[in-house]
Amino acid sequence: MRHVHSIAWLVLSLAAGPAMATTVNLVGKLGTKALVSIDGGKPRLLAVGERAAEGVVLRAFDGQQATFEIDGQLHRVNMGQHYSPPDAPGGATLVLHADSQGHFLAHGTVNGAAIKFLVDTGATLVTLSAADAKRIGIRYHDAPRGYVSTANGSAAAYRVKFDTVRVGNISLHNVDGVVLESAMPYALLGMSFLNRMEMSRDGATMTLRRRY
Repeated sequence: MRHVHSIAWLVLSLAAGPAMATTVNLVGKLGTKALVSIDGGKPRLLAVGERAAEGVVLRAFDGQQATFEIDGQLHRVNMGQHYSPPDAPGGATLVLHADSQGHFLAHGTVNGAAIKFLVDTGATLVTLSAADAKRIGIRYHDAPRGYVSTANGSAAAYRVKFDTVRVGNISLHNVDGVVLESAMPYALLGMSFLNRMEMSRDGATMTLRRRY
């Protein structure tokens, strides 16, 4: 798998008032400023410390993670991910934007440890490299083993179950997965996670909504 370079995309939803949620998309960046679209409106640049008319304040932005002040509270959101308030209608959702090569990337965690995912509907299971599994502390060598073909040849594959897999504000427990003894630029967010989502795609935008 070749290395994928992502454009800085970030999508989040936030509460504008007690009755409804406001959608905020961080669709890019220009220098140190964030390019933000609110409620589907025309994108505008926000500098750190600047308050949008809707009351959202950009407190920090480094191109990889943004910190927004929403109703007096700070919320950190990684590039390519989505924040929605706990009382947002319709349950937990994640909105992703494709990078320049058409790939959907997302920051998340496995068993509480940070990981970067490539959304892959062709992968049956959530897939980690052995290096990531060791970093996270997953003991996989005693798990059932098989072999799979990769771009670098045959690799040992260990069938495991992850305690938690979290992407954005969507967290699933007891997720089937596999650990490959092969180098991978990203973990794969496969169908053992995606099958529990309602997935929709509109051009370069993908929306995941937790079903159960």
